Amino acid sequence: MMETQALDFPKIDAVLRANGTGEVTINGTSHAIQADDEASVLREALRLITDTAAQLGRPVKVSTTDPDGQGLIVVSPEGLVSETALAKPSPRRQKNPEPALSAPAPVHAPVEPAAEEGDPPAARVTFGAAVSHVQEPAPAAAEPLTRRSLKETSFLVSAPVLEPAMRGWRGALTRLGFRMEPSPEELTEREDIRTVSQHWPGPRTVAVVNRKGGANKTPTVVMLSAILARYSGAATVAWDNNESQGTLGWRTEQGGHNNSVLDLIDSSQTLLSPGTNAAEIARFVHHQTLDKFDVLRSDENDEGDHEVTAEEVDIAHQVLTRYYRLIVMDSGNTARSANWRQMITHTNQLVVPVTAIEDRAEAARLTLQTLESRGGHDAELARNAVVIVSESTDAKRSMSGDALKRAQDEARRIADGFAPHVRAVVRIPYDPALVNGPIRYDALQPATQRAWLAAAAAVAKGF
Repeated sequence: MMETQALDFPKIDAVLRANGTGEVTINGTSHAIQADDEASVLREALRLITDTAAQLGRPVKVSTTDPDGQGLIVVSPEGLVSETALAKPSPRRQKNPEPALSAPAPVHAPVEPAAEEGDPPAARVTFGAAVSHVQEPAPAAAEPLTRRSLKETSFLVSAPVLEPAMRGWRGALTRLGFRMEPSPEELTEREDIRTVSQHWPGPRTVAVVNRKGGANKTPTVVMLSAILARYSGAATVAWDNNESQGTLGWRTEQGGHNNSVLDLIDSSQTLLSPGTNAAEIARFVHHQTLDKFDVLRSDENDEGDHEVTAEEVDIAHQVLTRYYRLIVMDSGNTARSANWRQMITHTNQLVVPVTAIEDRAEAARLTLQTLESRGGHDAELARNAVVIVSESTDAKRSMSGDALKRAQDEARRIADGFAPHVRAVVRIPYDPALVNGPIRYDALQPATQRAWLAAAAAVAKGF
């Protein structure tokens, strides 16, 4: 097989970047690649690697790196590509190499160990071919047919067809005609997308709580709302349930009005009447044009002294569940306030954000402890909570390498501390787009988007 002919010499590393650049390093000599798109970078990389294999007269192993992770492929002098595991060949294969070049294993499945005598030949894939043809073994002697009931027969395919890789080296090879199997990282991402794309019977309410300010509550509300609205298509509203004046309206787009939750409460009878059109809710919420969710702002009247009551929380929640499938509630810092406690009675899933600072973490612990001590519904929410640990800090840009590592270690320590006590813990990397100004999903770095997708999937599993 082709893998048995590929030796560890020469050492070849290939890097594919999402910005249209790449690099092939052959025995320490680097070849930088720039092209118009990812596919062109890959073609040039494969040309360099194939030329090396042709000069040697045998296949070569290539360690690949891309935004989706690392892998190992084998490239033959004819330009054939197969995917292999990152394990070293077994001793048997080192002592008894194949005497001649065999056809490669199918590129859409991991390479099997060297074929024993009598094994059927592997599939051969040519450059640009979209389909592999596998020689099937001869069928065994037919068994006598037994008549079966039609009730026991179905022509439906029970398992979904696995789509080929779409990311990194595997995805680029797929677009060139090599049907590559997705990496474990891509499969995990697909599962997270499937989870957040689900619809569920009845409305769901998420409460984002931490009784310490600066714990990333508002960015968490925005990101969860954006991801769930984008992927599920469900009508989603982010509600600033601060007892007086919150900051959710400052970090999101404002619509063509200044209405807040107090205006919605004042118009609740009209909004709940059978004859009211669903579009009327737009008079009271602020639509996020790119992230596809609405925002219900808290009262922003500096001269006002109204604090939202428990009864008003009930009224607003009744209105919103008529117009939305998903409600994500921001909250103030006072777990004793009437509106905070009433929010908890409506909550289906609790989310506790925390930055990697010990006083924020301690406040999160006390918040969970308070709910757990109340028993019943509150305690169940605490046990099934999702804790989101963010590495964000204003000083991150100026940190040295050692300081950055210490900050990441602290985030890991805090996450590990919460893990035994809640249903899920997710870590979010630092991203300057979350620090100041309006928050938009598309402004985040890819790694941050991926982390927030994982957080949203953990939340959605609680629905």
